[in-house]
Amino acid sequence: MKTIGVRQDRGAALVEMAIILPLLILLILGMAEFARGYNARITLTHATREGVRVLAITGDSATAIAATKSAVMPLDPDVVAVSTTACVEGFPTSLSASYPFSYSILFFGSGTITLETTAVMRCGG
Repeated sequence: MKTIGVRQDRGAALVEMAIILPLLILLILGMAEFARGYNARITLTHATREGVRVLAITGDSATAIAATKSAVMPLDPDVVAVSTTACVEGFPTSLSASYPFSYSILFFGSGTITLETTAVMRCGG
């Protein structure tokens, strides 16, 4: 009676690894790109809140835009587009920001998604 040795099983394990490894790498790289995008979204939301707070306190849109762009610092502040509404005391004002986020996933290519956030606060504090 002939027994199957460990030597013959090594080839099967190698084939299984060759099939699974690219999928596993693709999954890990996709998760990393998603994490980068989520981090950019959170940073943009934080910067928008900071900007609308400055707008509600000072009423000056130029100062609010500068505060937003300085709070978005890990991202590129030059490509962040910021718009505001008029600040009338006692009424809500808003500040909107958008950022073109570029991603690249192995075998799927690359692209750009525009992240947009809006924050609203009552003027006058």
